[in-house]
Amino acid sequence: MKQLSSLLRLGALAAAALLGANAHAADPLRIGVAVGLSGANSVVAPAAVQSSQLAVDEINAAGGILGRKVELEIVDDASGAVGAQKAFDTLVFQKKVDAIIGMENSAARNAALPVVSKGKVPYIYTSFYEGRSCNNWMYVNGWVPEQQVAPVVDYFLKTKNAKNFFLVGNDYAFGRGMLDFTRKYIEQKGGKVVGEEYLPIDGSDWTSVISKLRAAKPDALVSATAGGAPNVSLAKQLKGAGLTLPYGNLAIDEGTARTMGDVASGMYMSASYLTGIDIPENRKFMDAMKKKFGADLKTPNELSEPQYEAFFLYKAAAEKAGSTDSAKVVKALGEVSFTGPRGTVSMNKSRHTPLSMRLGQVQADGSIKILETFPSVDPGAQCPNLK
Repeated sequence: MKQLSSLLRLGALAAAALLGANAHAADPLRIGVAVGLSGANSVVAPAAVQSSQLAVDEINAAGGILGRKVELEIVDDASGAVGAQKAFDTLVFQKKVDAIIGMENSAARNAALPVVSKGKVPYIYTSFYEGRSCNNWMYVNGWVPEQQVAPVVDYFLKTKNAKNFFLVGNDYAFGRGMLDFTRKYIEQKGGKVVGEEYLPIDGSDWTSVISKLRAAKPDALVSATAGGAPNVSLAKQLKGAGLTLPYGNLAIDEGTARTMGDVASGMYMSASYLTGIDIPENRKFMDAMKKKFGADLKTPNELSEPQYEAFFLYKAAAEKAGSTDSAKVVKALGEVSFTGPRGTVSMNKSRHTPLSMRLGQVQADGSIKILETFPSVDPGAQCPNLK
């Protein structure tokens, strides 16, 4: 009798443990999305949110991640450092998210990284940027200068016979970093930079910059702004000034180009994602986005497609690790891949991503004509010291 009682007690304990495990397995997995819903990035952030929502819908429809439903926690980083610190603090220490997937500008990212390190939360940074930002908890699936600058500059050198270049940017990490790389690349190729001007990230009056540009009489213009609103103001003022020289924009995305109307027409860009990529995965993605959002759809673009893709990279890493434990997922993120709208992507090169790049030109209707494709461009040694 005593033995039977012991067996029953052990059985009850085992059942309770099993119920507890199942309850834990059923708890939702929370993924934070920090984007600039206000400020300079507010032009592009809604598209990134839509891509996140579609990814979560598709993942949940297929059973979630390790049997757990995924929930989004979306916060506004206000497109800047102070807002990003608050947003990441909320996600990491209040919402206690399992991971963060975010399209942010460089000022926001740099301010957020100490919070990520302190909280030990996996972070997939989905924006293109100036390169060489390294952290033990971060992976990047956007492009860097080593992948993006050459198609535009080489095209101007070869087809426009450009020798003298003028560079314009916003005065922060991305603008300075992109144009520093661009200047060196132009000089390496035998060209010359005849002017380089910057405006604060929240500035909108480019009058003095355009005056210096006109006086320098360059053969081509290359810009690297914060994206979104600065892109729009610069392009409008260039057109208003009657300047028609070849213009390569290192920060324009397809969605913003479409909203700019004729002021963007003729502009050159280099991108890893464009809606016109003709592969089955992109056609499926575009159809799903149109079905889900209808007339409210924001044009999928270089800043929103990597956001979609990153959720599936996180899912693949968690499934490879067999766990959502942060340290195990971070290790696995460099060992997995996902085939999506851009093709097959792996964050296996110094925690960055080899990407096929497309040289495009904005057409009168805002669409992008792909002029040339450069397969699997290596990002270079971005973070060689991280293991």
